[in-house]
Amino acid sequence: MNEKQERIERLIREAPAGGADPYYRAYFEQFNRGCYYEAHEVLEHLWLKDRPGPNGSFYKGLIQLAGAFVHLQRERLRPAAALFRLAEANLRNYPGLHEQLPLAAPLALSSQCLATLEQSNYTTNPLHGQAPPQLHLQC
Repeated sequence: MNEKQERIERLIREAPAGGADPYYRAYFEQFNRGCYYEAHEVLEHLWLKDRPGPNGSFYKGLIQLAGAFVHLQRERLRPAAALFRLAEANLRNYPGLHEQLPLAAPLALSSQCLATLEQSNYTTNPLHGQAPPQLHLQC
């Protein structure tokens, strides 16, 4: 097992117990901690297996959402906006509640961040002065 796989396995073990796939649960655990790169990495495991499948675009949209926040953390505001747009486009393909996730929450989060970026002409980082955004599954 390489270093990346070991890190991902550790994140999976730290995820709370539940009925959903452990990689999926770990995504939300890391995202809600503000560990967006780690969230992206754990969910990528599911996406790689299901790219052409029914959840391929769903996982891709969530990965893009986490990636947008990685860009915000690194003060890359225009690339963040591009990923917010891609995330919205992928997540809109699914019903209001998909895989226990009410999609209104990530779509609103993305839309709000994108609006802040665009209205400030990419000079205001929506993460500054804010607690990490939270996404929660419905059990």
